[in-house]
Amino acid sequence: MSIDGLWMGQVAMAALMNVAFAFAIGSALLGAWLAKDAKAKISPARPAWVRAQRSMLTAAVVLVLADLGWLLYQAASMSGVALPAAFGFVPTVLTQTHVGYGWSVAFAGALVLLGTAMTGHSGMLRNALLWLAVIAIAAGKASLGHAADAGPASAAVAMQTLHVLVTGVWGGLAITAGLAVLPALGASTARGILIRTATQVSNVSAVAVGFVLLSGIFNAVQGSGGSFQAIASSTWGHVLTLKLSLVALALVLGGLNRFLALPRLRRTASTMDAHTFVNVLYLEALAMIGVFVAAAALAHSAPALAALG
Repeated sequence: MSIDGLWMGQVAMAALMNVAFAFAIGSALLGAWLAKDAKAKISPARPAWVRAQRSMLTAAVVLVLADLGWLLYQAASMSGVALPAAFGFVPTVLTQTHVGYGWSVAFAGALVLLGTAMTGHSGMLRNALLWLAVIAIAAGKASLGHAADAGPASAAVAMQTLHVLVTGVWGGLAITAGLAVLPALGASTARGILIRTATQVSNVSAVAVGFVLLSGIFNAVQGSGGSFQAIASSTWGHVLTLKLSLVALALVLGGLNRFLALPRLRRTASTMDAHTFVNVLYLEALAMIGVFVAAAALAHSAPALAALG
């Protein structure tokens, strides 16, 4: 692995893809939860619902653009040419490499996701297409990393697909709720909606965290061969340690909200407790963005066992 401009560009594009994908998932879930309360134009839930819709559209656009940028950097990296000359190698990468096939699946999913985000009305068909697109993106992204070394239909790819999905749910809810949606429910008239939505965020995140930890342990063992020495003495292991530290920080913040701030908010429904929950969620969102950046660097680093030969 050579840390140069191309590597940093790939990691930056991959991190942007991770964050945008999670933002889209979180926006879709929050938009669905708020849709019923937001039907009336004067509903206190409507500003938050509008933010969720706009966030999803913005995230889908950023995801499509980041996908294209990552492909160009990947073509330059694989062909050993400068970035401007990489355009000529993009068709070869798409048609003759497993990376191209995985990227095509993920990009097709991103385009469908963008189409559903641009649709003004919701319905069974639109929702089905949305979640099929999310699964396709996750499967495509899983095929871009080290999991694909075991084959496109391997257990490693399946587990990585699950990891991408559940991390997107957990991180997406934290980022979208903490940075965009829940602050729009700050009025006292929206307190009941805030409490109900915060409870949904907490419950779904708790389930997602369980799957994140299980799939993450599997991936860590796969990449290191179960060797702590490989983790301790490789760049991959150092990046993994950073990622795990950020995950631990996010878990602590999420636990504070779930077991302390949210129960108190349910009891008092006070403005101060509402602000406490949203502020802690904001910090969790920042930690999850760090997790996604570290995950991008991890995916573009040689696994510990490979690095050690």
